[in-house]
Amino acid sequence: MTDTPKLTDPFQRRINYLRVSVTDRCDFRCVYCMSENMAFLPKKELLTLEELDRMCSAFISQGVEKLRITGGEPLVRRGIMEFFNAMGRHLDSGALKELTLTTNGSQLRRFARDLYAFGMRRVNISLDTLDEAKFADITRWGRLAQVLDGIDAAQEAGLRVKINAVALKGTNEDELETIVNWCAEQDMDLTFIEVMPMGDVGNEDRLDQYWSLKDLRSRLEKSWSLTDIAENTGGPARYTRVNETGQKIGFITPLTHNFCESCNRVRLTCTGQLFQCLGQEDEADLRKVLRDNPGDDPPLITAIHAAIARKPKGHDFDYSRQAVDGQMSRHMSHTGG
Repeated sequence: MTDTPKLTDPFQRRINYLRVSVTDRCDFRCVYCMSENMAFLPKKELLTLEELDRMCSAFISQGVEKLRITGGEPLVRRGIMEFFNAMGRHLDSGALKELTLTTNGSQLRRFARDLYAFGMRRVNISLDTLDEAKFADITRWGRLAQVLDGIDAAQEAGLRVKINAVALKGTNEDELETIVNWCAEQDMDLTFIEVMPMGDVGNEDRLDQYWSLKDLRSRLEKSWSLTDIAENTGGPARYTRVNETGQKIGFITPLTHNFCESCNRVRLTCTGQLFQCLGQEDEADLRKVLRDNPGDDPPLITAIHAAIARKPKGHDFDYSRQAVDGQMSRHMSHTGG
């Protein structure tokens, strides 16, 4: 007898993937993610490590099988290794199938071996350029050599690495072939992401940054032959195989081709707000329910189900009219990407 999925949205999509931001802080200030002078949240508004454990465990009890930890930069959260260690019990029990991490790579030399020991087997590393000067411009505070060393540390520890690169017109267009070749040489998969209209743009114009992945793929096909592959890793990417190198390249296209019809994920912020859709403003305040009911999980589980019941069919990001339609006011670092 097959168990009925425990978390199912109004469109009969099974929700088994939770992305959790554990901090809004970061040691970089990437131009498409944060303002240069960010005002960070007071500590009392953040979920404690114990509350994060309780929240994630509640979702896992209701059928979430994949947990991705994000930020900000998750590895700058004080004591975060305690949380990863605690989540290992759900891997051991089999309730959680995968525990993963999205990181800028800056802290992996310190933590990669512990992450592997706690059951993690792969990480996504955000890296948009291999040019040191460009890297400094994109991240404002970043140090490319430290990130490259973190990538080495992750591979040495046994973690499978995937590089996430945001396609930025006028910034990394001239590095397309270089990045693809480098990932092939390092035996790393690669995913390109369209820049999304999130946050107060300030001095950064998202429309000027936007590079369609349709155009990017057309350029790839001038150098390599690509074969689409039917692979679903539980995320929004569509994948192709580079026949000459054997590597896998993903495309995340919320603008030119959204991925809503197969969406199986929700996002929990570091303050306990659940966003059912990255491109919509609707949210559920799970922190209040959790704090109002210490040690009592049924009200939290009821609130989770009520939130999933409001998950929309899709988002409406659109640059096609040369305007940033569907723009979200919150920063990516708040939602956890």
